Amino acid sequence: MDQAGTQTVGILDPRVEPELESFSYDDQIVRMFTLATLAWGIVAFLAGVLIATLMAYPSLVPDLQAISVGGFEPFAWLPGGPLSFGRLRPLHTNAAIFAFAGNGIFAAIYYSTQRLCKARMFSDLLGRLHFWGWQLIIVSAAVTLPLGMTQGKEYAELEWPIDLLIAIVWVGFFGVNFFMTLARRRERHLYVALWFYIATIVTVALLHVFNNLWVPAGIVHWARTGEAPSPDLFMKSYPVYAGVQDALMQWWYGHNAVAFFLTTPFLGLMYYFLPKAANRPVFSYRLSIIHFWSLVFIYIWAGPHHLHWTALPEWASTLGMIFSVMLWMPSWGGMINGLLTLRGAWHKVATDPVLKFFVVGITFYGMSTFEGPLLSIKAVNSLSHYTDWTIAHVHSGALGWNGFMTFGMIYWLMPRLFQTELYSKKLAALHFWIATIGMVLYVLAIYAAGITQGLMWRAFDATGRLTYPDFVETVTVLIPMYWIRVIGGVLYLSGALIGAWNMYKTWKSRPRSYEVPVHSAPRLSAEPPAYPRAQSRMTNVVGLGHASDKFLQALWHRRLEGMTFKFTVWVIIAVSIGGIIEAIPMFLVRSNVPSIASVQPYTPLELTGRDIYIAEGCYNCHSQMIRPFYWETKRYGEYSKPGEFVYDHPFQWGSRRIGPDLAREGGRKSDIWHWLHFEDPRNVTPNSIMPAYTWLLEDELRFDEIQGRVDAMAMLGVPYGDAVLDGAAPEMAREQAAEIAARLEGQGGPPAADTQRTKAIALIAYMQRLGTDLYREPPVAQDEEVEDAAD
Repeated sequence: MDQAGTQTVGILDPRVEPELESFSYDDQIVRMFTLATLAWGIVAFLAGVLIATLMAYPSLVPDLQAISVGGFEPFAWLPGGPLSFGRLRPLHTNAAIFAFAGNGIFAAIYYSTQRLCKARMFSDLLGRLHFWGWQLIIVSAAVTLPLGMTQGKEYAELEWPIDLLIAIVWVGFFGVNFFMTLARRRERHLYVALWFYIATIVTVALLHVFNNLWVPAGIVHWARTGEAPSPDLFMKSYPVYAGVQDALMQWWYGHNAVAFFLTTPFLGLMYYFLPKAANRPVFSYRLSIIHFWSLVFIYIWAGPHHLHWTALPEWASTLGMIFSVMLWMPSWGGMINGLLTLRGAWHKVATDPVLKFFVVGITFYGMSTFEGPLLSIKAVNSLSHYTDWTIAHVHSGALGWNGFMTFGMIYWLMPRLFQTELYSKKLAALHFWIATIGMVLYVLAIYAAGITQGLMWRAFDATGRLTYPDFVETVTVLIPMYWIRVIGGVLYLSGALIGAWNMYKTWKSRPRSYEVPVHSAPRLSAEPPAYPRAQSRMTNVVGLGHASDKFLQALWHRRLEGMTFKFTVWVIIAVSIGGIIEAIPMFLVRSNVPSIASVQPYTPLELTGRDIYIAEGCYNCHSQMIRPFYWETKRYGEYSKPGEFVYDHPFQWGSRRIGPDLAREGGRKSDIWHWLHFEDPRNVTPNSIMPAYTWLLEDELRFDEIQGRVDAMAMLGVPYGDAVLDGAAPEMAREQAAEIAARLEGQGGPPAADTQRTKAIALIAYMQRLGTDLYREPPVAQDEEVEDAAD
């Protein structure tokens, strides 16, 4: 008996019939991931409802804290910072993507891979390490993100220690376990679901590694001073990329994280579980081949379409748009292949809740993959970008495609994993209808909100003036739509709670001990079989099958499916071509970015203020990118130039505007305005939905740790000069903080002695710097100063 639980029954001899090996499947790991999927899904949806409520009712937390019942304040303990929208929004997205969807795809892969390979997973131990390691990653995210420990990059917020853990778990535990199972399989041909799993594992590994190259500031601080950094500084890191380069790298990662974490594994799920649930063969094997290879080749190119009309060179975003439009074909090919698999089984959809979830999920996949290329077209993007339209698009895919496919799979798995009847089909159907209504309410309301925003931003009156010059006007009009979103989110969450109750009751009726069926199959021969020259029809080894295909027409691919290593190499080549061709310009872009002599590094205090801006999640609401449209330059000022961002590690261009763009914020408002704005935004902007940041007025800066931040940036090539060589960064920061605090006092603010050590002062320094370099005089070089003195 080996570690995978197989037992050799006899000795193989090519001259005799192959003897059988017995084996069993590890379904316990599937149960673990399935339970985690539903549990974390409820957490993700609850976080989503909370932040949706904060959008419609921004003073929720302070109002709860102020409640007093007979002198008792039951909610006074609620923390303001960790419950602010800017910190909770990344928690919600990470929980939905990596906790809910992530655990779901692991359950799907562990269940289907064993049956498609006729082999137990390579190592039970690696499976458990994978499970507990992934839960540790999720818990780490749940702790660090509300505490403001973030890289500030969408879908890649987790800081460097967690990044390292992700790489270990994904590659060392999950990847090794999966590929070693393929190597030990007893079925030669890789079924189509396995193709998508292979693409997922190798591509996510590449994306994660190359997008998460950084310098940890805490380690730099420790190396210079020998002193242990504070937790905030220990977790802090700066990416090796800056500005335009960082933006291109981030959206190469961000778009393809959607492609290879939220699309390809769910397509693998579809190709396995849909035929099983419908008891029908996959519609077309040839279409599966076209769907897979075109998707993995084209998808990787499309990332730059997220950066239309920004400081990214136009040729790069145009290239992204072209390949995004091309994605219509393979995406809809996959949707058609899925829906036509139900030929002859559509009558089952009326009574089977599993098929209901699958049909609506695949339909939303088709809708989302039609809308994505549409939004990549520059004319459409000029209206949609930075609006809630993007949010509606993302949620139609996440809730409709990923959510419904996951719930359909869970309901199909429940009786098989717990070896009992599903507790209630009626509750499963109720879950489906409540979630569907909630999802429709959500996306329709936010589509309306997004289009409203885009049209209001660009509206001019008959005199040529902005119709809505005050940005807050374009926000308050959306509040009714935001409340509809809350209702939709509550309904979707309620559906998940119903599903959890159904699972609990099903689990309660499980047998005292699970049966572990023993299967048998011959060991895979070393040589691939010689195929006949013609064969009218081909069926899959697990009974899923492929209808209406001539075997000879796909013979070349059939042979490739028998060679796991070669197949994986071709997948890596397919996904790498686009990545390499985009990576080469990414590094050449630096030399193509026109330099601006007046652009200088942030001062030590401004750099610290920028870190606070990132920690508070301000990038979730504000952009720092003025596009070259008249309505934007009229509202915000001169459009943004590539050379302005050469010292931005990371870039902060943002992806939505719940608040105004801040690219030219420096000098537009007084220091006291910013102080009052942090204290309560309604003090200076009535009807603002921004939360108060009162803790910034009290929390003190750690000036002694600013040197580590500056040193880390200097290691990335930022020319800090004496601030690094002489260790002068803390003193420089104190001097600038004293100047701002004195100026603030002179404008009617609190005494300088009470404010100059606060985080608010550093954030004010950063806000007053934004966008001002473009209008400054370039610094005089040292040799020119000497010549002037000589004259």
